[in-house]
Amino acid sequence: MPETTQSTHSNGAGNGADHRGMGERVGQINQSAQELWSEAQGAVQHFKESLDVTGRVERHPYGMMLAAVGVGYLLGGGLFSRLTGGLLRIGLRVAALPIVKEELMLMAKSALANAREQGNGPRTTPAEPPRTV
Repeated sequence: MPETTQSTHSNGAGNGADHRGMGERVGQINQSAQELWSEAQGAVQHFKESLDVTGRVERHPYGMMLAAVGVGYLLGGGLFSRLTGGLLRIGLRVAALPIVKEELMLMAKSALANAREQGNGPRTTPAEPPRTV
């Protein structure tokens, strides 16, 4: 099969013009990629500064270690384990104690107020102090 050196483009431009246009496009893509890379680096740097992980570790080493253990536990699949279910149940009970206590206190106060209104409860007026002669 014989090779042809004629351009197959309809605009009549030679192969040199096609390569130059391709080179310009590659240069533009390269420049865009460099700009994107520098913007990404800036965003990562800003994110690091806003989190201040190093400073937090220095100020609260044990807390950060516990946070890392917790994140590792969750990422390791511990979210749907029996241990997590038990811990959540205990946590909900402990968190509900103040709410239940408050409700019980309100119920007791209401019951005392009803008993006083009906006359079955303790007197609301204090007894008179003894008179001195």
